[in-house]
Amino acid sequence: MSTAQLVVQHLPYLRRYARALTGSQMAGDAYVAATLETLVSEPETIGPSGNVKVELFQVFTRIWNSLSVNGRSEQIQRDLPAEVRLGQITPLPRQAFLLSCLEGFGEEEVGQILDVDTKTVRELVDEAGRELAADMATDILIIEDEPLIAMDLEALVEGLGHNVTGVARTRTEAVKLASGKQPGLILADIQLADGSSGLDAVNDLLKAFEVPVIFITAYPERFLTGERPEPAFLIAKPFQPANVSAVISQALFFQQSARRREARAATA
Repeated sequence: MSTAQLVVQHLPYLRRYARALTGSQMAGDAYVAATLETLVSEPETIGPSGNVKVELFQVFTRIWNSLSVNGRSEQIQRDLPAEVRLGQITPLPRQAFLLSCLEGFGEEEVGQILDVDTKTVRELVDEAGRELAADMATDILIIEDEPLIAMDLEALVEGLGHNVTGVARTRTEAVKLASGKQPGLILADIQLADGSSGLDAVNDLLKAFEVPVIFITAYPERFLTGERPEPAFLIAKPFQPANVSAVISQALFFQQSARRREARAATA
């Protein structure tokens, strides 16, 4: 497989990372486009014998960090829903956190991407974790049709100190459960037992209230195409518990930060 083909293979994951980092699909894709333009003008940046995915993220990071505005933590776009707003995690810890916990890079790979040593990577991820660890316990609705996966998610969520309001296997069950008790976060599979869609179920729920949503799917590439509005938080099956835990914390922290900003603006 050629270097260009390998780059294309990793683009959906770079776009997911860029979206999480910037807070919007449009802004994230602008940085990804700049990354591709750099690769066209500097093809030697990525070598056939190296780790193409790491080198691709290195180029993106070089572009991101070259702009002084990205060195500040005030990047919330107030016209976006809470689930896609970025909070106020300081920039380098946020990058380390997302690269490690969302994209699944190892410590050495994160170090290569950010140009720091592994000790610094651990410190950065720990710092992000401390910022995420503020009071975030909430009620969580799980939309998942596979019983074993639903049980794993329920145990994981409760182990983080959250309360599970219910487990729905279909779109109809999800709407019914949410009407009884509004959740503070939704964990949703894409394909449900009766052939209904987790995306449709979530869209039904978000007409009544706004909460962060994390989608879980065996086919993330189908939703990272750029051809439609994409989920802000997307986890691939089979998932790692640490990955789910990190993304839950991330989503809730970003939402709380946005609400605090809104409250301050309302009283100003």
